[in-house]
Amino acid sequence: MRILLVEDATDMAQAVVTRLGQAGMACDHAETLASAQDFLSVQLYDALILDINLPDGSGTGLLRDVRAAGNRVPVLMLTALFSVDDRITALDLGADDYLVKPFDQRELEARLRALIRREAEQKTDVLQLGKLTFSSSTLGAELDGARLDLTRREAALLGILMRHPGQILKKERLYDGLFAFNDADVGINAIELYIGRLRKKLAGSGLSIETRRGVGYGIVLDG
Repeated sequence: MRILLVEDATDMAQAVVTRLGQAGMACDHAETLASAQDFLSVQLYDALILDINLPDGSGTGLLRDVRAAGNRVPVLMLTALFSVDDRITALDLGADDYLVKPFDQRELEARLRALIRREAEQKTDVLQLGKLTFSSSTLGAELDGARLDLTRREAALLGILMRHPGQILKKERLYDGLFAFNDADVGINAIELYIGRLRKKLAGSGLSIETRRGVGYGIVLDG
């Protein structure tokens, strides 16, 4: 999953980026509306976390622009001052949820997962395909009841594939879901490495990761 956080409080933003990274979500951070527009012009996101009070304007203005452009990305508004009028305005402009500072990081993660599930084919936290189950909240996977030993990025990649069973996802889509702009030193061919590792761990499971040469990868049931 790829998240854009638009927040000018640097310490809090860094804590959120770190925590979401640990939860398997690649997170880019913009401190201003102008910077956020730059990110949005070159990258698609699974969700936006948008502060209302920013140095160069209001986050509601960016929300209005995003919706006017036809972008239906889930948006969670984040602010220290959130009156009833603010909530109504944000929701009427197309916000999907809101969270008031200070907040528990676990609640932020849970709300993001809930927003993203609304857009996914499978709506539950626990995804299942054949004998394989995967939990988005814990990044844990079990194969026929036995826990799979996965790294954080292997688990994140498995989650992306399982949210789109039987579909071939472009390599670029998988890369964007795993790595933020701060990971620019990691090349797109790293996806092949993680796919290879997952294949070994799924061997004999009745599941395969299919390769469509020149296109991408998808997880399928054998036979």
